[in-house]
Amino acid sequence: MHPDKWPEVRDKIKENFEVLDERREKNEDRKEDLEIIEFNGPIGKMKVEWLSRPKVLGKKTQYSRRIGSQVGVDYVYSEDEVTHTLKVYQWNEAGDSWQAMDPDLFA
Repeated sequence: MHPDKWPEVRDKIKENFEVLDERREKNEDRKEDLEIIEFNGPIGKMKVEWLSRPKVLGKKTQYSRRIGSQVGVDYVYSEDEVTHTLKVYQWNEAGDSWQAMDPDLFA
């Protein structure tokens, strides 16, 4: 989904459905911004996640050949490019967990 459509989708959810929970989470280590909306939808309890983060340009692995040494991975992020991901979940009563759905079904 194009990032310009997210505010429109968020507003439609708030207008048409009962919002149970709405929150934003930031992960400073991975430079991610996550927006979550839980609501009672037409097929039951649903959750929508909008994830924005810088584009990963590459990763550098730091290691040594010694036994028992630590391995580290440093990611190289873009300064001006951002990726966006939309995830839609439905609450599964039988398993008491969120089950991923295809967001294209709602387009």
